Amino acid sequence: MNQSDLRQIVADTARLSVERGLNQGSSGNVSVRCGAGMLITPSGLATDGLKPNDIVYLPFDGEAEGDLPPSSEWRFHRDIYLHRPEAGAVVHAHSPFAVSLSCLRRGIPSFHYMVALAGGKDIHCAEYATFGTQALSDHILAALTDRQACLMANHGLVAFGDSAERALYIALEVEALCEQFWRASLLGAPVLLSDAEMAEVIERFKSYGR
Repeated sequence: MNQSDLRQIVADTARLSVERGLNQGSSGNVSVRCGAGMLITPSGLATDGLKPNDIVYLPFDGEAEGDLPPSSEWRFHRDIYLHRPEAGAVVHAHSPFAVSLSCLRRGIPSFHYMVALAGGKDIHCAEYATFGTQALSDHILAALTDRQACLMANHGLVAFGDSAERALYIALEVEALCEQFWRASLLGAPVLLSDAEMAEVIERFKSYGR
């Protein structure tokens, strides 16, 4: 796929993240892998109005190209691509229920089998660090060990997939799980699935829908 097509995908995915309730205003960001670098949403512009030409190309080992600066969160996007070769796209969101749980610094336990969609028996919450810092990127990478999504303490969520469509799908599912866990917890402590039960789900998900 050429760079023009990828720019359109980033802009469309960013717009969808607003339409589906994951982001608002200029919050959140989206990127896709592009050769030896990435295409990422710019810093400070309203997400729902982005155009393909607004998307910033950032080489993994160089400076951003173009007139607009890349998202302030470019570091963890870059590091995900460098450390997770299966990652083709990254979606970061300040969605309401993910933010709510992350402000409690709570991850998502195995209260529902769909938690396995992110790759493991639970979804971790990365430790807090100031936005845009290398420390935050390091914490996110640790929380993403054997996972494709995590929460970010006092911040939001991040998800990646082999495509922008898949990354957005996982982000939406994680936000839904955050809401479901929040609602179930209002009535008491949810009953958790066992490690063995989650292991069976994870194995089934390897071929589910493929």
